Amino acid sequence: MAQRQRGWCEDRGRRTGIALALPETTEADKHFAFSVRNKGKDKGFVWAWNERVQPKKPRVPRDDVVAVRVIDEEDKQALLRSDEDVFFTEPHYNGFPAVLVRLENVRLDQLEELIADAWRCQAPRALREAWEERSA
Repeated sequence: MAQRQRGWCEDRGRRTGIALALPETTEADKHFAFSVRNKGKDKGFVWAWNERVQPKKPRVPRDDVVAVRVIDEEDKQALLRSDEDVFFTEPHYNGFPAVLVRLENVRLDQLEELIADAWRCQAPRALREAWEERSA
């Protein structure tokens, strides 16, 4: 089994590199978030989790947790059941196809796959098919 990558996952620059390696990905200017353009709109696929620390106060971004887009609720529930040390959710994400990932507990290969799958969920079909063809 692959080792958890504690030092690596704490390095924001490397996490950024995974997302930006995917075709036509853009990074948000003011916060840790990545999107791909689809039908004229930026579609987010990975972003920093903003935690509600105090009721009725603004959410606070967390460097140690990211939200990752998933294909549907079934996929989300499967990930949540697979490893509670890595995956979790909160009421804000109820009914929304995304899962929260604890970066200190996720393996590098697992994080790369999660981000690529999230990109696939949001990328236009032609772009996704071209990338998959080049990657095969």
